[in-house]
Amino acid sequence: MSFWNRRKSLESVSARQSHSALRPTLSWPHLISLGIGGIVGTGIYTLIGVGAGLAGPAVILSFMVAGLVCACAALAYTEMSTMMPMAGSAYTYSYVALGEFPAWLVGWTLILEYTVVCSVVAVGWSGYAGGVIRSSGLGIPEALLAGPAAGGIINLPAIVIALAVAGLLALGSRESATVNMVLVAVKLVALATFIALAIPAFDTNNFEPFAPHGYGANPIGDANYGMMGAAALIFFAFYGFDAVSTAAEEAKNPGRDLKIGIVGSMIACTIIYMVVAAAAIGSTRTEALAASSEPLAMVLRNLNHPVAAQVIAWAAILALPTVIMAFMYGQSRIFFVMARDGLLPQRLSAVSEKSGTPALMTIITGVIVAIIAGFLPLQRIAEVANAGTLVAFIAVAVCMLVLRKQAPNAPRPFRTPAATLVAAGAILGCAYLFWSLPHITKVTFVVWNTIGVIVYFVYARSQSALARA
Repeated sequence: MSFWNRRKSLESVSARQSHSALRPTLSWPHLISLGIGGIVGTGIYTLIGVGAGLAGPAVILSFMVAGLVCACAALAYTEMSTMMPMAGSAYTYSYVALGEFPAWLVGWTLILEYTVVCSVVAVGWSGYAGGVIRSSGLGIPEALLAGPAAGGIINLPAIVIALAVAGLLALGSRESATVNMVLVAVKLVALATFIALAIPAFDTNNFEPFAPHGYGANPIGDANYGMMGAAALIFFAFYGFDAVSTAAEEAKNPGRDLKIGIVGSMIACTIIYMVVAAAAIGSTRTEALAASSEPLAMVLRNLNHPVAAQVIAWAAILALPTVIMAFMYGQSRIFFVMARDGLLPQRLSAVSEKSGTPALMTIITGVIVAIIAGFLPLQRIAEVANAGTLVAFIAVAVCMLVLRKQAPNAPRPFRTPAATLVAAGAILGCAYLFWSLPHITKVTFVVWNTIGVIVYFVYARSQSALARA
């Protein structure tokens, strides 16, 4: 069979393989917690400062634009994940709707997305951990607290947290999901505390000028400034919900649990982001937010709440790993299902008899994430992550439209309302945000996928399970 014509059927996607099937242990509270854990993290704890530097107070609108685009994508993900409740997310949907080669490119893109997302959050976590380390007087050299781009040698805290999360995930999905639920609760309590202390200092003068760099994406140096330039970056802050779709095979009741997990986490997190961003900007000039690697803690220190600032820092240290956990979970499952399909070495799809997880693949993922986080800067990694995610979101929206034509009568536990309009919003919105990314980021993305095409034709095309069927 020509690789152009290779595609999975809906029936085959739903058939569990006993030798490499993931164990269904998660219910909707675990999934909505996974979504919130993945969404509420570096975007609000750290990237709000970077976004404020790019857009000024208009970063609030940047959050809104990114949230609306993600909401359209989330609806498409919900329909696809409930229709095909198996691991693989956008990769699996593309294999059914578009064929093997497009699916490979989407999977290769997801590898980029999830890996660098984990690295971004590890670097963001290190910013808060570094602040606590310095204030505690432990005497750890500054050169070990930041990567080369930030004036150090190696970001040791980022490496440590990446490997620690990988170890926890390897123990088991339910165990790591339970820990995630506890840490998400800590994170939400900390953000509520921040809002309560920052709102009394709200000053409308901090919103002037509202959009100092305009409302578009204006290139200045290596970055794109303006509201849309910031939206293209902090788009990163919203897309934890797609990690929920990678858990489809491990959901106890996919038709119910995935709907609640994806849609519920998006609604909750959009509200949280808008309120926290308004409180932060209303109480502090955006110039100060942009200059800090731990902006929320900095705001509280400036408002003479040093103890609360320390609590926020510790909450970030405890809770930001939930984001790493969500995306590293998704990354290992993408690797796993691509290996199960033969596009990567099939021995990587081995499932631990004890934990029911792809333990080897999880540890390999952790090592790769640790290496990237140890040496690269936060903003550059986040922009590359966004490029991969935007393309994956476009693919899922396209898959939804294609399957509405190809399989109109297939069971759909969730049907996206106004599907054509929602898909258009996701496709056009993501395309515009991709265009708003810095030029170097788009070049990096093209180079990564060029490597992916080479790997496919040299290895994956001939090793595919469908090629050998």
